[in-house]
Amino acid sequence: MKNGGELMFNILKNIQDFYKPRMKAPDNEPKIKISRDIEKNINLLKKLFDDSSDLTFKNMNLKFTDGSLALTIVTMEGLVDKEILAAGVTNPLSNFSEIAFSDCDVFSVIQNDIITCPDHVTVTQINEIASYIMSGFACLLIDGCSKALAIGVQGYSFRSVSEPETEVLQRGSREGFVEPIRVNISMLRRRLKNTNLKFEQMTIGNVSKTDVTLCYLTDCVSTEILTEVKKRLESVKIDTLFASGYLVSYLDSDGEGSVFSGVGVTERPDTACAKICEGKIIILVDGTPSALVVPHIMVENFQTLDDYSNRSYFASVTRWLKYMSFIISVTLPGFYVALARFNPEFFPNQLLTKVVTSVSKTPFSAFAEVLLFTFIYEVMREAGLRLPKTLGHAVSIIGGLVIGDTAVSSGFIGAPTLMIVALTVICSYVIPNLYAPVAILRFLFIIVGGVCGVWGMILLFCVLVVNLSSKESFGVPFYSPVSPMSFFGMRDVAVRADWKILSRRQVKVQDLIE
Repeated sequence: MKNGGELMFNILKNIQDFYKPRMKAPDNEPKIKISRDIEKNINLLKKLFDDSSDLTFKNMNLKFTDGSLALTIVTMEGLVDKEILAAGVTNPLSNFSEIAFSDCDVFSVIQNDIITCPDHVTVTQINEIASYIMSGFACLLIDGCSKALAIGVQGYSFRSVSEPETEVLQRGSREGFVEPIRVNISMLRRRLKNTNLKFEQMTIGNVSKTDVTLCYLTDCVSTEILTEVKKRLESVKIDTLFASGYLVSYLDSDGEGSVFSGVGVTERPDTACAKICEGKIIILVDGTPSALVVPHIMVENFQTLDDYSNRSYFASVTRWLKYMSFIISVTLPGFYVALARFNPEFFPNQLLTKVVTSVSKTPFSAFAEVLLFTFIYEVMREAGLRLPKTLGHAVSIIGGLVIGDTAVSSGFIGAPTLMIVALTVICSYVIPNLYAPVAILRFLFIIVGGVCGVWGMILLFCVLVVNLSSKESFGVPFYSPVSPMSFFGMRDVAVRADWKILSRRQVKVQDLIE
């Protein structure tokens, strides 16, 4: 018993240590200042990059009327535009020989009179040179000078701007975010020509050193929310950051136990600009073609730019279709199982006959059928997402013919079950932003409906409503403006009011904070 208790104690201690917050790794990189000896700087860079094959050095001589000076241009192969580098840096340096070396400040002359590239920064440390050249800059080392010049000549290849695949609109822009963060920033700036639009950059990832940019309007954003967002991002303890989804768990509120997230995601620059104008904060991550939106509330999952491009009456009807589709996609399979197992008398007579006949001809109960077929669909969906596009048609054929037709005709699955699951899946595609929580809740309602019946489903639905009402996103009630009720905010929730009403004053984040 003593050994068993000690073993259990060690297991619990290991679990506690596993979930204990990880301390942020200290920055062990030495801060090395640039030397006046150019050869020493070159050797330090070679040692820092361990003689990496893509690190390039171009040695030059800057000619003066009374002599010459050694220069070295340090770049990363594949990250710079060679034409810009030649036109703005190497050619002007090669063709310069106008003044005497002894009569000038060499660094100032190069920076102000020779280099034609407008984007250049003065650096004083070897580590800064490494950071800049890995971002596509060219760093100019000058013999006898204890500082270098980082020149913006970025020219790496990237995917061209195209239409987002997950947020398709009928009457909107066809542009979506791409991987380079600078291109995404330019798309936001082009749409919001406002001097109050601010971009604030930070670096996250002890190993990857990924650039992260906060975008907001200084006259609209809540200073409390902005401070909290910065605090949570600065506390991120992670080695690599290759996607914006890595940051969601750090930005979302802890301890709420909700399947819904208080961090939104968008692939559209126009949607991001609309959120910025509402006082929200957009978070861009370099290398990710999507942006995070904070704070994010529940009703935003049912809103698209098409709602504001169409007439108000049509947008209102469409929005209510989304609300009903959400409820159907979550509760319909569980409700069907609960009635078939515990309360079949609620079925109409003709439908009851069909259900009883179908269940009697299959080897499984209605509960097992719905649960099994829902699981099979989720497997097929994952297969369709991961397979190459050339093989995606095979999954559709197998799903439509083998599972949809053969399974029913062979008596493996009943036709009512197939109808219920298919309708549920179609409704879940109406609100793609909520597919992940809908899939989890659908399984929960099926299990509760099959075990506890309708009353268990009602209890679970009440728990879900209470959870949504208690959840917050950076101090903003997640269920607002429904709870707490705001009639001013309901003009864009219960209905989509006409633009003559919406344009009087937009709902800002400050309006939703208690």
